[in-house]
Amino acid sequence: MLRQAGWALRQRGLGASFSTSAASRALAGEDRIYTNLYGRDDPFLKGALKRGDWYRTADLIAKGPEWLISEVKASGIRGRGGAGFSTGMKWSFMPKNYDCPHYLVVNGDEGEPGTSKDREILRHEPHKLLEGILLAGVAVRAQAAYVYIRGEYRNYRYSLERAIHEAYQAGMLGRDACGTGIEFHVYTQPGAGAYVCGEETALLESLEGKQGRPRLKPPYPANAGLYGCPTTINNVETISSIPTILRRGPQWYSSLGRPNNLGTKLFSISGHVNRPCTVEEEMSIPFKELVERHAGGVRGGWDSLLAAIPGGSSVPLIPKDVCEQVLMDYDSLQEAGTYFGTGAVIVMDSSTDVIEAIRRLSWFYKHESCGQCTPCREGSGWLWDILTRIQTGEADVKEIDMAINISKIIEGHTICALGDAAAWPVQGLVRHFRPLIEARIRERRQMRVANSLPDIDDLHRKPQHREGLTIPAGSLQHAI
Repeated sequence: MLRQAGWALRQRGLGASFSTSAASRALAGEDRIYTNLYGRDDPFLKGALKRGDWYRTADLIAKGPEWLISEVKASGIRGRGGAGFSTGMKWSFMPKNYDCPHYLVVNGDEGEPGTSKDREILRHEPHKLLEGILLAGVAVRAQAAYVYIRGEYRNYRYSLERAIHEAYQAGMLGRDACGTGIEFHVYTQPGAGAYVCGEETALLESLEGKQGRPRLKPPYPANAGLYGCPTTINNVETISSIPTILRRGPQWYSSLGRPNNLGTKLFSISGHVNRPCTVEEEMSIPFKELVERHAGGVRGGWDSLLAAIPGGSSVPLIPKDVCEQVLMDYDSLQEAGTYFGTGAVIVMDSSTDVIEAIRRLSWFYKHESCGQCTPCREGSGWLWDILTRIQTGEADVKEIDMAINISKIIEGHTICALGDAAAWPVQGLVRHFRPLIEARIRERRQMRVANSLPDIDDLHRKPQHREGLTIPAGSLQHAI
């Protein structure tokens, strides 16, 4: 029976309230999937075996693909990369024949600002990921898996590659994986730094050696993915949680959280908190409890909180009054006018210039647009330009509505969700801080007339290299 007591929601404005009894319950140690998240023990094979990884994996494989998929479906786990689609359902879309090779692709291109969960798995729990890859590969009838890792994660990729070498040496991967007679291989591929390659079809394009641009769908990757063959793409966190779910059973996993928001989740907490961290917690934990219990609370106390971005930089921010009530799950955050995303919490206290913060995010999405879709290519730049004009005293109050209209033209009218990611932060800013924006416009117009504007960062200028690492202008490396 699902542990729903204490998580019952009461509709109230934009958010949802929670009972004090729920707020007092933390995730029990025995319910944690990631027992070496902070690297206190050996991350490689010897330590992994002590933690229970690779325990009777062959017995799980022997139950067959259909059993594996049905167990994952029953657990209710949803993709942890941001979209939140049912993992078991996604696996079931793969063809059951072997007319051509099947592939599993693991998305480790953790480019969402504020998100830092997958890297902890790559460097501290790599064998948990590899075991999950093997089990997922068997479930989708794949012959090989590719782990696509963010290019900047060089050291984390080396940790995973060392673990892959150990798994091959121990017979857990290769021609006779875990002694089952199944041939299964795992490869790594570093990305080249493009945010858009976190989108699954852009990732496939990059993996094939092409420019990372999202594909039109249909056809979906389950029918025509990597090299035109059936492919399943899952996030690092999603795949690495599979072995524990299969061993302990879907009933255990679905007893955590609340309906439609089941299991545990890795939350990345950053910004103006006393102790930034990545922590595993039960789904549907209250936002306030998550921040105060694990991140040491907001810098300067809860009363200094201005706003927070609850799911990575691409989702709309929420103000303090919503933060006090909302639960950290898909449904509660959607009711609050935002999204769960990757579960990356960015806290902003009262010292934050929230308009400048969103302007910086707007520049990021403008910079990372692949340029394939006109609404995103043009609109993301217009949004950044309007926010810049507000800061430089050149904007008019009517440009606030213009920004919203532009964001609506972008939202839902692009091949991938990067267009939505460019639109939502601006929408959240206007929704919750419109009076502040109007006051800023009037203030900066007066300051411009008086020639007393504060310095504003030119975001197009490349940051200065640290002393000792300066590359001479005009050199080939500088050009690259």
